[in-house]
Amino acid sequence: MALLWALAVLSLLPLLDAQSPECANLMTAAPISNATMDWLSGKWFYIGSAFRNAEYNESARAIQAAFFYFEPRHAEDKLIVREYQTIADKCVYNCSYINIYRQNGTLSKFETDREHFADLLLSNHFRTFMLAASWNGTKNVGVSFYADKPEVTQEQKKEFLDVIKCIGIQESEIIYTDEKKDACGPLQKQHEEERKKETEGS
Repeated sequence: MALLWALAVLSLLPLLDAQSPECANLMTAAPISNATMDWLSGKWFYIGSAFRNAEYNESARAIQAAFFYFEPRHAEDKLIVREYQTIADKCVYNCSYINIYRQNGTLSKFETDREHFADLLLSNHFRTFMLAASWNGTKNVGVSFYADKPEVTQEQKKEFLDVIKCIGIQESEIIYTDEKKDACGPLQKQHEEERKKETEGS
């Protein structure tokens, strides 16, 4: 799953309160406002992640490239998400929704009969964000990183690396995607043409 949701409701935020230089510039998104949801609207690329949880590591290693679209539903506290993932050189498409817990800055998604949670973390750089969580404390922490372009600047990457260091994960544990391996371009184009025809016909 491209968004790599957390496996439990335990929050990573207490760990981020540590007084370390790597944690200094990190901002949590609580509370999530309509403006935050609008900011998240549009196309995002999954850049990379680092997870101590074995199940999520396996999922991350399977994803060669991934991008997705967020479409906010303010009144419902939801984000519609259209995901395009390249796995084993094939495009996998999925349309679902994400629940927004506004007060604590948490996002969740139902998969495999479970609700998976992640804290939304905003960076100082426009058009990047991270999802973070922990499972049973520091032994199973994890962070995934997203940007509005398939390649990030060195400054954007440094912020991701700072968060990784902040929660005690080694840089060698990061798994990156490769946009050159994307196999979803044709399907995305097909979907865009179909949506355009639907809009013109309405």
